[in-house]
Parts: sequence; structure tokens; C-alpha cells
Amino acid sequence: RYLAEFAAGNDRKEAAENSLVAYKAASDIAMTELPPTHPIRLGLALNFSVFYYEILNSPERACRLAKAAFDDAIAELDTLSEESYKDSTLIMQLLRDNLTLWTSDMQSEGQGKEDADANKEEGEGGEQKATVEDVENQEAAAS
Repeated sequence: RYLAEFAAGNDRKEAAENSLVAYKAASDIAMTELPPTHPIRLGLALNFSVFYYEILNSPERACRLAKAAFDDAIAELDTLSEESYKDSTLIMQLLRDNLTLWTSDMQSEGQGKEDADANKEEGEGGEQKATVEDVENQEAAAS
């Protein structure tokens, strides 16, 4: 992922493809071998979601992955060992922080698009609120 962050052109594309393969392989192993609250599994989900958001420009996938990791860990908080409690809860907080930020960004981008569309259709001043679901539907339709 870090190579893809500063590479350009075909080098960036190749680094992103290699990163995606590696993240998917690691995720498959983590999902079968580690509990949802394990710091390594949570850290992997955090980094993989950042990869989706920053490198692949896929905020909906980033949010889906981060939310699933967070929700799975919350559901099993009672199984958290004392030695990993601090690490796990810190990573869970980072997942939640990213979700909050990304959701807000997606709503802002959706609001800007909806305002432009409303202004075209209704003239100035059309007040419409975007929801995350609206933005996800727009992105799904665009792909």
C-alpha cells in the first residue's frame, strides 16, 4: 500500500493490484485464524479499509469493511483478553473515527452533487439532504 501512495502511473496501478492481492490473502487468514477482537485482525482491517479509501478511491467499500470489523469486535468484546484489551480498543476507536470521517465526507460530496442537481432542476435554493444510502446508491449506479 505504501508503494502505491507515492508511485504514479503504471507503477501505482501495479502496486495497488499487488497490495489488494496481499490484503485479501491476509484477510482470509485473519478471518479464519484470529478472533474479531484480535489486535492483528483489527489492525489489518484498519489498514485495508484505508487502502480502499485512499488508494482505490472506494469510500463505500472502506466504510463497509471498517464497519464490519468494528461490529464483529463489539459483538465479542466479552472475549477480549486483558493483554490485548488496550490495543484492540485503540484500533476499534480508530476504525470508528475513520467511519465517522468518511461518512461525513461522503455526505458532503453527495450534498454538493444533489445541490447542483437541485439548482439545475428547481433554480437556486433547493434544499435537499443527502444520506449515506443516497451516496452509496449514486456510486453503485456510476460503477
